[in-house]
Amino acid sequence: MTKLIVFTDLHMVPEGSTIIGLDPYHRLRAGIEHVNRYHADADRVIFTGDLTHRADTQSYERLRDLLSLLTPPAAITIGNHDYRDRFLETFTQVTPDEDGFVQQAIDFDDCRVVLLDTLFAPPYDYPMSHAGYLCEKRLAWLDRTLASANGLPVLLFMHHPPHKTGFSGMDAIRLGNEDAFYDLVLKHGNVRHIFAGHVHRTIGGSHRGIPFSIFKSPVHQQPMPFDAPNASLAVDEPAAYGIVVVTEDGLQVHHEDYEIAKRESEIA
Repeated sequence: MTKLIVFTDLHMVPEGSTIIGLDPYHRLRAGIEHVNRYHADADRVIFTGDLTHRADTQSYERLRDLLSLLTPPAAITIGNHDYRDRFLETFTQVTPDEDGFVQQAIDFDDCRVVLLDTLFAPPYDYPMSHAGYLCEKRLAWLDRTLASANGLPVLLFMHHPPHKTGFSGMDAIRLGNEDAFYDLVLKHGNVRHIFAGHVHRTIGGSHRGIPFSIFKSPVHQQPMPFDAPNASLAVDEPAAYGIVVVTEDGLQVHHEDYEIAKRESEIA
């Protein structure tokens, strides 16, 4: 049974900086220590983008050094707060695809894990660069990757949700070509689950018949009002990561609020 840990929206900042008074480095380090303690047997720890807040080199270097503390191996893709070339300059162990995008396929005995690069840039101009997009080259790569899965169920990991989630501000900067994405995915029929971040909330459901899960951030979260048009709003709620376990009959998706999790107490 493949076991995956999922972090998204790390928003790393330079040393001494914070986001709404929160320290992304401290919160992520606590999450890594929690994974090493309780999930050292994980097959991968997957990071689905917004690795940094301002895409500066110092933040990427801080993140690289922090991820070196992980016991399980990591797999990484990028989001709208990232800068593709700058990321690759720092994370030299990450090999992009043949077109230079930060995406890959990883095969396990019971599934194929696919990481997609949904960054709509360059140019890195607000607001369009904050929406997601899969260009023709990336769609062609996904087409080939799904076609070559050899009967394995496919789990897709991406930063931008490929459909609306109910938060008006975030929905305005979701994946921009969702119809092309879903038409391709449904053509192959082997995608069992889609995982995303970007919204900074715990969301689950299905879209066009495919289950999906969206995870919270280790740092700040999206306020709950659905009709807020501002996609930059943030609140302090417990840090979290996801746990995905492939079973004989499907898969399970868990959410670990590791910052407040208690394992020592028992209820009589």
